[in-house]
Order: sequence, then C-alpha cells, then structure tokens
Amino acid sequence: MIKIAVDGMGGDFAPEQIVKGTLLALEKFEDIDITIYGDETKMAPFLSSHPRLHVIHTPYYLDMGEKDPIKQYRTNKEISMFLAMKAVKTGQADAIVSAGPTQALVVAGHFIVKRMPMMKRVAIAPIVPSYDGKGRILLDSGANVELRPEHLLDFAVYASVMAEKLLKRDKPQVALINIGTEPGKGRELDKDTYKLLTDSKQINFYGNLEPKEIYTSEADIFLSDGFTSNIVMKSMEGTAKGLGMVLKREIKKTFRAKLGALLMKNALQNFKKSLDASEIGGALIMGLNGIVIKAHGSSNAYAFYNGIRQAKEMVEADIINIVAKTLNEREEEGQV
Repeated sequence: MIKIAVDGMGGDFAPEQIVKGTLLALEKFEDIDITIYGDETKMAPFLSSHPRLHVIHTPYYLDMGEKDPIKQYRTNKEISMFLAMKAVKTGQADAIVSAGPTQALVVAGHFIVKRMPMMKRVAIAPIVPSYDGKGRILLDSGANVELRPEHLLDFAVYASVMAEKLLKRDKPQVALINIGTEPGKGRELDKDTYKLLTDSKQINFYGNLEPKEIYTSEADIFLSDGFTSNIVMKSMEGTAKGLGMVLKREIKKTFRAKLGALLMKNALQNFKKSLDASEIGGALIMGLNGIVIKAHGSSNAYAFYNGIRQAKEMVEADIINIVAKTLNEREEEGQV
C-alpha cells in the first residue's frame, strides 16, 4: 500500500477542492492510503468516511501569501504542511502533496526532508504537455532565481535519470532554454552553462532551444533558471487558456460552427485535455530525500487528484532511490 500525506489546507481553493481531489484519488486507486492534515472543522463539510482515509487535525495552516515561511517553521511546527512533510521524514508516508505556497514547501523540504547530499540546490520540475503526448520535464520552474552553471548540470543529471526511469525515455536529451539556438546566445549564465553541458559526459546535450519550440521539440528535458522556466511554464498555461477561449468564441459565432463543433466533440475534448494544466497535477521538488509534489496553487479537485496520481507513480517507480544510487555511482566514478 502506498501511503501519501496531503496538506488539506494548502491552495487557493482549500480545503474543499483538496478534500474532493483526495476522495477522487481514493476512488480511482485501490493501492493508496491517504492521511490528510488540516482543520477538521473546515474540512468536515467535504469529508466522507473511507477506510483508507485518515484525518489529522490541526488548526494551523499557511496563507497563500505567506511572506516569511522560515519564521513560520521556526515558530509553529504544527502547521498542516509541516506535519504532512514530517510524515515523509519519519517514514509514515511515502510522499507528500501540497498546493500551498511554493517557497514554504521548498523551505519545509530543506528543513524536514533534507536535500540529497550530492544536490547543491533543489528544483521545481513539472512535466509539461508536448505535441506527441509524452510530456517533457521543465526545470527549474521557480525554486531558484539565481543559479550557477554547476547547479544546472546537477539538475540535468537528475532529470535525465527521471526521464529514463519514470518517462521511459531512451537516452533522454537535455535542452537549454535560450533566446537563440547558436552557442554564443544569452546571458553569461547561459553561455557558461552551454559549455559545461557540452563538455559533460553525464548527459545527452541537445543544445540551445528557443521557447517557441517547447511544445514540439524532440528534447526530453528543458533547462533554465527558476525565473526563466517559471515564465515559460506560465506562458504555456496562459496560451493554452487563451486558445481555448478563442476557439470557444469562434464556435459560438455561427450555427455551422456549432454544428461542426458537435461533430468534432471528441477531437475538441482531446485538444483541451492535451493543453490542460490540470492534467499535469503537480511538480516534483527535485533534489530532496523524499517525494514532495507541489500542486498548482489554483488546483481544482481534478488537478489535485492528478497531483496525487503523480506522487503514486513516482513512489512506484522508486525514483528517489534510483536517482540517489545513480548519482552516488557517478560520484564514485568521479563524474559528478
């Protein structure tokens, strides 16, 4: 049985959508056991009895606009996110899923679950949609605004293992997000990283990649600093939403368009699904000693369910142990 800890109070629409997403996951998967941490009084209207659902009450939780998560951690260990994180640390849970404030989750990960010894930084690594439907890893999507080239190489090595073991990619390719494909493009960080990735024997380097190629690129991993990758991710989400709105507007204009939409109902649903951020579920906080999934702050029940699904799949793939073993072997060989 896979045990998952859920922060019941994290997210813009908590606790309702978090509880509903949790119940949906329990309905869909028979091999998961979930403990949800949060204010039981506020969660009660949405909870229902289930043999594989456990509730740990705490009246304390983080606001989405929390400015000082380090202070919160030092002054109150009973906050729902921190209790759920502690369950992973102590082995009571195999993974945690939270839609709470990103920086608070990163801070809690550092203090409670701890960073892998061979990882100098952690990264937020969502799997983003792609034209072929296989998905791609995008990182760092917001954990670090400032990085050094060696940090990005660490991320590339970790993501390569993840792409191979979880996404089943043979010899995954790492692309560096840049303003042009030529080697000399970009900031000093980009130029230095390009050289480091080119010289590295630990990864398969694709080269520079312009953001306009993100959705159709053959590369398996898209790499940049937290500021750049976060903009790319949110631009993808915004563009998908805008395309859907334009399409809906045009369909409503004429009877013939409405009739055509009816005939193409399945195709349109698949189109929406292929671009929908809620299908992704969440992002792994890569580099920690446990599986920590950051669900989108605006997650609805379906999106949060997918975050739990993602955590389940990563536990099944034993991704943390495989990555740790691989990185240790490469360190022993003098490659890291």
